[in-house]
Amino acid sequence: MPDLDAIGGNVPSALERVRVPSYVIDRDGIVRWLNAAARAIVGDVRGQHLTSVVAPEEKRRALEIFIRNLTGSPLGSDNHVVVMGADGERIAVQLSAVPLVGDDRVIGVFGQAKQVEEKPAPPPVHPQLTPRQNEVLHLLQEGHSTQQISDELHVSLATVRNHIRHLLQTLGAHSRLEAVALANREHV
Repeated sequence: MPDLDAIGGNVPSALERVRVPSYVIDRDGIVRWLNAAARAIVGDVRGQHLTSVVAPEEKRRALEIFIRNLTGSPLGSDNHVVVMGADGERIAVQLSAVPLVGDDRVIGVFGQAKQVEEKPAPPPVHPQLTPRQNEVLHLLQEGHSTQQISDELHVSLATVRNHIRHLLQTLGAHSRLEAVALANREHV
């Protein structure tokens, strides 16, 4: 496959005209480039950290995804995340991102976004649980299996089991079903 210089033409200009929202984030997490389609959604956030674009409850997860894209598979990843639109609305998107390599090292991430069905407002949190335990509890409420939670959160099965064990202890529940019932009763 020829390199971009061998193809000729103006690749940056072509990328700007692509109608799929596209972006480049440098290895420090700073948004360096957005095409017109992306700017129409989140505004001109060039020079801002990637966490300024995502919903508050998604910041930690967005950083984890970004780090995986920098250090993980050269094939990149696909993830769902909620971003904050230019006018403050929550927009659920599917991101497809790949590492950008220069001089044989990863220098950032290139990605594209596709708007998906809006996620509901974040569920309430249980004050005695950690943020990750709350995530696991909400996934249990949605009927996810241990494997599905592991896949969704990109953690090992053992880690999911530990989170479940600790949240059961904290809630005083003896089973996952009881934990979900207690959380529903408390509207968590």
